[in-house]
Amino acid sequence: MPKTTAFDFPQELREAQISLHETRAAYEQYAKTLPWSAEPMPGWEGEKQLHSGYRSGKADSPGYTEEQAAKVVDFQARLLELSITVSAHPFWDSVDVGDRVEARMALKHAHELAEA
Repeated sequence: MPKTTAFDFPQELREAQISLHETRAAYEQYAKTLPWSAEPMPGWEGEKQLHSGYRSGKADSPGYTEEQAAKVVDFQARLLELSITVSAHPFWDSVDVGDRVEARMALKHAHELAEA
């Protein structure tokens, strides 16, 4: 049976992890609205696939607007900041080296326990 350990995560670490989850989700939703290429690129159409008739392709991409590019940069900077906050938090020094992976996984799901 795998061992399970309860970890007493500091509130600021929990909050940083939740912010990381939320920011990643917001970025992924935003990215779905963007053109397929950051730079203007011509579309393409692939060869018809044998036996299926499927033909892959993309329409022309206008590229990102200045506002879209700036928002992507902002998201990426915030994600980097939050990732560093979570991964370099002093709490990890208090966890035995052999338990850090388990603790990291527990932190990723700590919000689910709090909601239940």
